[in-house]
Amino acid sequence: MEKQTIHPDQMYIEGLANNNSAVIQSIYKKFVPKVVYFIKNNSGDEDQAQDVVQEVMIVLFNQAKANTLQLTCPFDAYFFLLCKRRWLNELKKTSNKGVTINEDLASIKESTQEMVLQTEAFDEKQQLFDMMFQKLGDKCKELLQWSFTLKTMEEVAEKLNVTYGYVRKKKSLCVGQLTQWIQEANSINR
Repeated sequence: MEKQTIHPDQMYIEGLANNNSAVIQSIYKKFVPKVVYFIKNNSGDEDQAQDVVQEVMIVLFNQAKANTLQLTCPFDAYFFLLCKRRWLNELKKTSNKGVTINEDLASIKESTQEMVLQTEAFDEKQQLFDMMFQKLGDKCKELLQWSFTLKTMEEVAEKLNVTYGYVRKKKSLCVGQLTQWIQEANSINR
């Protein structure tokens, strides 16, 4: 299998990861109107279109921050396809009948489809993690949030005014509990 090259539009993903306002404004200016037009022409309105765009931007931001998105196609195609699929899923949820939109499958590259599936899977995992994280006790949540943001466990111990040994043991227990809940949820959903 040949290695796919990174598309020059990766700059949009990097801009999102760095919370670069110029890149974010550029995305809204260049790519959002097409999405709004599509949604308005497919049983939606301006507010619903903006909601879909916002949801997709959050998913892309999270994926960019996690450094798991390597763009191998134009950002425009990828972004539009994510928004389109999200809108069609919304329509399916609110309607008893299926939604059928004919599209020229040749116009959508396989790599773009694969990237969309990966992003959707990432979003599902992120939502599951967030849901299970909220089940943790306040002390676990605080400890893990600090360990996500600070560089060393010594800094976390200092921040929480506890010993290094306590932080290591408590973090291990919290991560263990979180992992167990996620694994249990995954086995139920299979």
